[in-house]
Amino acid sequence: MKAEILTIGDEILIGQIVNTNSVWMAQQLNLAGIQVVHMASVSDEENAIIKALTDAESRADFVFITGGLGPTKDDITKKVFASYFGVQLVLNDGALKNLDNYFAKRGRELNEINRKQALVPEGCIVIKNSNGTAPGMWMKKGNTVFVSMPGVPYEMQGMMTEGVLPKIKSENVLPKIYHKSILTQGIGESAIAEIVEAWEDALIEKNIKLAYLPQPGLVKLRLSSYGKDMNELKKNIEEEIVALNLLIGKYIFGYENYGEETPTLQGIVSELLRERKQTLALAESCTGGYISSLFTSISGASEIFKGAMVPYTNLSKSELLQVENGLFTTVGSVSKEVVEQLAQNVIKKFDSDYSISISGIAGPTGGTPEKPVGTVWVAVANKNRVVTHKFQFGDNRQRNIIMTASAAINMLKKLILNEI
Repeated sequence: MKAEILTIGDEILIGQIVNTNSVWMAQQLNLAGIQVVHMASVSDEENAIIKALTDAESRADFVFITGGLGPTKDDITKKVFASYFGVQLVLNDGALKNLDNYFAKRGRELNEINRKQALVPEGCIVIKNSNGTAPGMWMKKGNTVFVSMPGVPYEMQGMMTEGVLPKIKSENVLPKIYHKSILTQGIGESAIAEIVEAWEDALIEKNIKLAYLPQPGLVKLRLSSYGKDMNELKKNIEEEIVALNLLIGKYIFGYENYGEETPTLQGIVSELLRERKQTLALAESCTGGYISSLFTSISGASEIFKGAMVPYTNLSKSELLQVENGLFTTVGSVSKEVVEQLAQNVIKKFDSDYSISISGIAGPTGGTPEKPVGTVWVAVANKNRVVTHKFQFGDNRQRNIIMTASAAINMLKKLILNEI
């Protein structure tokens, strides 16, 4: 089964709101065994909507539409929907009753504008809206089912969960779709592709597709497969993950089960420390507290996070964390020696079990021929050992900060697990 997701509204096209509806629906449809083949956004304009519906009909079994079902004049989806199917809008008793109940529960009177929301295209199947006033509409043209729902996310999600997906599942034999992602850090997309080329070429034999999903500091590898037997799909993909571990295992830090929350490096490290009843302290120079914010955004961070300092200047490095002044003139603040002292001394300062320290040139200014923008030194330490590494990132300041954080937290994970 193939699906298209169509969002209607000028507010999306001008960037006023983020289109979270399509992301949520695509995930739910894949979990149900429905393959999304196209997504589109169109303006609140009749001709544009008609063309989008016509195009969608030619390539999808299901078209899921959100937006434009409100009570005001700028919401024209229902009118255009009726026009597309060549029918009139008629008052639906069930939709009207839902409206009456909705307003009565809130102690409000149903006015004429809201009453018009009970008008639906003649012949449509009305989808109850348990969280709002606009009913959903289910209609079929040729071999394509069109489902129109409100653009308000929690209203649309309620309809999909309570009405739309159960109806689709009860009326169709759906294939199984299985996705699983491998999360990597410390290696680029092209380097992975070169290492796993033969492994990737062989995936077709098991009907498995590989997608590379890079982001600053990380690369996600998603394996996807379609078929009739979910157990077989899972077995095939898990076997390939075992084979992939033999090739790039040292770069893999976690796995993502599709539809579940993506594991993060900071979450994994926090759990490792929590299990061991150990703690962490940070000395962040060029990252300016960004790594601290990643850890403290996790509930229960106080169990493992002792505290942090942002010694941004040489003076603060010296006065707050006792870095030797002479190092700033001999090797400079962006150096192995400085981050080592920062890492060791912040452990003492907070009496923590582990530490991360950072010093670098985030950019876009401040670089030299010897230490260009993007040069970063990272140290991770416990009370007995310090491990340092020099990184050379790019010239984008925010990207450098994010990449530094990922690299540093991954180094700490490896130190905790005795992998470095």
